[in-house]
Amino acid sequence: MSTPVHDPLDDPLARERSHLAASRAALRAMREDVEALDIKDVTANWVNAEVLARQIDERIKALADLSDTPLFFGRLDYLHAPGAERAEGAQGEKFYIGRRHVHDADGDPMVIDWRAPVSQPFYRASKKDPMDVGLRRRFGYTGGDLTAYEDEHLSDPADPSGAATTSKLLQQEIERPRVGPMRDIVATIQPEQDEIVRSGLSGTVCVQGGPGTGKTAVGLHRVAYLLYAHRERLARTGTLVIGPNRSFLHYIEQVLPALGELTVQQATVDDLVAQVEVRGTDDAAAAVVKGDARMAEVLRRALYSQVSMPTEPVVVVRGSRRWRVPAYELEDMVRELLERDIRYGAAREALPQRIAHVVLVQMERAGEAPDDRVQDAVARNSAVKAAVKEIWPAVDPAKLVLRLLTDADFLAEHADGVLDEDEQKTILWAKPVRSVKSAKWSAADAVLIDEATDLIQRTHSLGHVVLDEAQDLSPMQYRAVGRRCTTGSATVLGDLAQGTTPWATRSWQEALAHLGKQEGHIEELTAGFRVPTDVIAYASRLLPHIAPGLTPVASVRENPGFFEVRTVTAAGEVVAACEELLRNEGSTGLIAADARVPALAEALAAAGITCLAPGEETTGETRLTLVPASLAKGLEYDYVVLDEPQAVVDGEPDERTGLRRLYVALTRAVSGLIVAHSAPLPPQLAQ
Repeated sequence: MSTPVHDPLDDPLARERSHLAASRAALRAMREDVEALDIKDVTANWVNAEVLARQIDERIKALADLSDTPLFFGRLDYLHAPGAERAEGAQGEKFYIGRRHVHDADGDPMVIDWRAPVSQPFYRASKKDPMDVGLRRRFGYTGGDLTAYEDEHLSDPADPSGAATTSKLLQQEIERPRVGPMRDIVATIQPEQDEIVRSGLSGTVCVQGGPGTGKTAVGLHRVAYLLYAHRERLARTGTLVIGPNRSFLHYIEQVLPALGELTVQQATVDDLVAQVEVRGTDDAAAAVVKGDARMAEVLRRALYSQVSMPTEPVVVVRGSRRWRVPAYELEDMVRELLERDIRYGAAREALPQRIAHVVLVQMERAGEAPDDRVQDAVARNSAVKAAVKEIWPAVDPAKLVLRLLTDADFLAEHADGVLDEDEQKTILWAKPVRSVKSAKWSAADAVLIDEATDLIQRTHSLGHVVLDEAQDLSPMQYRAVGRRCTTGSATVLGDLAQGTTPWATRSWQEALAHLGKQEGHIEELTAGFRVPTDVIAYASRLLPHIAPGLTPVASVRENPGFFEVRTVTAAGEVVAACEELLRNEGSTGLIAADARVPALAEALAAAGITCLAPGEETTGETRLTLVPASLAKGLEYDYVVLDEPQAVVDGEPDERTGLRRLYVALTRAVSGLIVAHSAPLPPQLAQ
């Protein structure tokens, strides 16, 4: 009697591994096909060749198979074929859901892009609404190898495995330790997050999300989805992600490339308005006034005060003829341009053409037959140019702002009824400045110059802008961002409880108004996936003092995480706490008040512990980052040691801002937090 031979493909896990291997081979073949393209005979000139070569290079990069990134993370077994009649015995299709589309040599899909409509039930289907899905399978990976799977039978009422229970693999993926930059969350997107991600391009969405709710990841995945659904349009108009600082942008910069999107630009607000070198700083009072939306009206008044009504006619000499445009006609032209409320620069360019048109009408009445070339010549006539220079002079935006900040009378004239005397004194510079180049401009001054520039000439608008950590922007900064998406849409991300600037956003409705997106829809994420239960509960004690009307984040994680409040007597004990947490897998952040960072750096060095600065990439050998509290926002670490909470509060100009900074610092941990203190804790943290 022969012994039956075991077929490894009878094993479901073996079959899935086989499909993964075949999918990787198919992706490799797709990449090789692109690499083998010969474009020598299909390009008409070198410009076309350069463009096509760049597109091919981007396609090759997008088809990279990242060894540590699963090619697919889920599977959907549909009950019926999409669009087919649901006849008795009809067989649905099986789709593997992954980060990008992969097809075989015949063009048949082996992996479906997570953004495709057929993939949506992976994130939204439930026992209550199965969306025609019979089986949803999640895959677990270890070091890039497929090692586990988990099934949910959504359409079988008799099967208890389809009940609304937390997926173990999903929980493991959320809690998986990280080393290096931020990862995508494409395998763990929740239904409420998916709804925001897939919202349309035409609408602006504002997401209020507490710590650990995934708002940053939602914003980045929304960009990836919009590029998938509206690629041609956004290829023309462009997309931009705006973050609070360079460290933050470096932390998130690998998320979109991991999803195959390589064309999204990243910048800070300071980058957007960098028309002058910023070498100065404002005190809080001056920064608040300069960041107030009322400054836009002061700038508008100051700019248009440069326009003067004509008192003399314009006389154009052409050959032996003289053509005269009287002052009253010139005045009518100027008043009409002012009433049209067009950009200052556009009106200045239109004025010589208006004058030339009047001259042409006179020529025609005199029996001449001038054409457009004659009108252009008249518009360039020295007399016309001189008149325009006198009536509607060119204005340098930086010089205009400089005069407002250094000339008390000029500021008083144009701020009358807008800023009171104390506010005017607050923003006036104490010392005169010789020139724009020698001025020590502040970040708020650069925003004013950007506003003035836009009053003169329209700012280029993008198709979509993502604005993260938006709660820290001033009204004038919102206006600067809004100018970059006047004809496009925006995704605004933030948390009112984490506003740590003196001008922090008070309400999202107000922020959207400054952005020019009053119609924007506000969504709130309150389910916490990243911060452990005990940690978020402790940090939420501060909410009644920093954001009374805000809904606390409710952690949905089964693992409560590690949390301890520890009394210490010396820096050495803080270092010991770091060493203790570094014994765990993953990254560790030591967060401290900015003023205490140098001393802690010395203590770490004395103990022989190498640490990184925020934004520097962690490695297997160096997993500790020393983080000034002012730079902690938006960053995450598996484990955190928070040094001296009261010092974090005291490091800010007022208690409310200090408590908000502390709230940020307390909520950076994904798996565990040690609060180390020698001074008494802030009383707001008491039960």
